[in-house]
Amino acid sequence: MTAAHEQTGRGIRARLLMASAGLVAAVGAVVLVVGLGGQTAPPPAPPLVSASDPAAATATVTAPTRSPAAVTLSLPASRPVSVTIATIGVRSVVQELGLTSAGALAVPAPGPHYDEVGWYRASPTPGEIGPSVLAGHVDSATTGPSVFWKLGSLRTGARIDVRRADGTTATFTVTAVARYEKTRFPTDQVYRNTTVAALRLITCGGPIDSTTGHYRDNLVVFAELSAVSHA
Repeated sequence: MTAAHEQTGRGIRARLLMASAGLVAAVGAVVLVVGLGGQTAPPPAPPLVSASDPAAATATVTAPTRSPAAVTLSLPASRPVSVTIATIGVRSVVQELGLTSAGALAVPAPGPHYDEVGWYRASPTPGEIGPSVLAGHVDSATTGPSVFWKLGSLRTGARIDVRRADGTTATFTVTAVARYEKTRFPTDQVYRNTTVAALRLITCGGPIDSTTGHYRDNLVVFAELSAVSHA
């Protein structure tokens, strides 16, 4: 891993920890993608993982054995322009996300771009070494299911294609899908630097809190770069 990649990883963790410190819902709120109340529950998500049980959490996100070629596969920086997950019908352009004035990760705003996937621009671009972060809404109280409505139904081995501005398509293979309570979100496990080109897809899941109207959990898909194609 280069010094630049190490610095990127440290920067991501620092910003996320700063964001979580100022939020009422604690660490998990740093990746809060709000699905407002009043909607039918999305497809069944994986069982809840206890972030307080390191053994269980580690087992959930352990990737399958990889060949040496897969471990070293990576791309130079190039911003994502679209994402396709054929098995769950996701085809979306990708917008850029930053931080809110409160230091929290921004999410796609209400309006014409609400149902788009967003890339956190302080994370590596998809295909670079490190965890590239994509977030999306699960639903809306006014319009119903959103772009990541079926994210919880993804399973290990599923394919995720991310088209990049340089014309390449980075293909990722899902290695794990996990669901965490927002109040116990394992920030370091999700955002820590990696020695491979990794992808994290994040949305809301689990039951809806009747008091707040928000989902109680976060759903995280872990994936790693497995192929690269050119236009």
